[in-house]
Amino acid sequence: MSNTKRQPVLFIGHGSPMNTIQTTPFTRAWRELGASLRKPRAILMISAHWLTRGTALHLSPKPKTIHDFRGFPPALFAFQYPAPGAPELFASVASALAPTTLFRDEQWGLDHGAWSILAHMFPNADVPVAQLSMDVSLDEAGHYALGQKLRELREQDVLIIGSGNVVHNLGMMRTATGGPEYDWARRFDTHVRQALMQREHHHLTDYLDFGEDAALSVPTSEHYWPLLYIAGASHADEPASICIDDPAPGAISMTSWRAG
Repeated sequence: MSNTKRQPVLFIGHGSPMNTIQTTPFTRAWRELGASLRKPRAILMISAHWLTRGTALHLSPKPKTIHDFRGFPPALFAFQYPAPGAPELFASVASALAPTTLFRDEQWGLDHGAWSILAHMFPNADVPVAQLSMDVSLDEAGHYALGQKLRELREQDVLIIGSGNVVHNLGMMRTATGGPEYDWARRFDTHVRQALMQREHHHLTDYLDFGEDAALSVPTSEHYWPLLYIAGASHADEPASICIDDPAPGAISMTSWRAG
């Protein structure tokens, strides 16, 4: 049964924080994607850049803009994304995740995995945002299971966004246009796309079954985990699409997926 309040779920490849202040094919796509959405009551953001022991929800009514990087231009450090917080979501998120304990946080804010894309998708910063942390003690199946529990929030007019990268290997990142293309990155990105579009989500939680391609594409898990929440929060019978097409010619994939 359809619900007119149901929001889609989005996984966005965020890449470099420089996307915030540059115009690129990806930032144009983010703006188009944001413009295509019905304005939600609130956004629940799951970013690669907030890892905790246990699962926490940031509750500040005015989340600070966290500049969690170094070596970038002053203009990026000066950037602010003054979206209001959404502390009223705590009860709904806590109920959805039960019996998993949800911790209250007032120290974090919005990191660049959140605001770099929201600055383009919702440039007026007028949608309340609550950021959810990822528990480092969970395995891939555990993160996916939490995503399944969050699914009910979509019926409450909450837009759930996961921000990370399917392929994220900074150590092998191309340093210039025309640099090497990596077959392992392209193959892994293709594996993940197929698993998403065919709803074979066991391939996502068991991604190491893809062998060396997976090991090179996901040398650390934090940029991959947000995808698992979004896959878990999707419905098998709803339309889905690769909403940003980037087949990973280098060591970072900006591939993005939408369901609903």
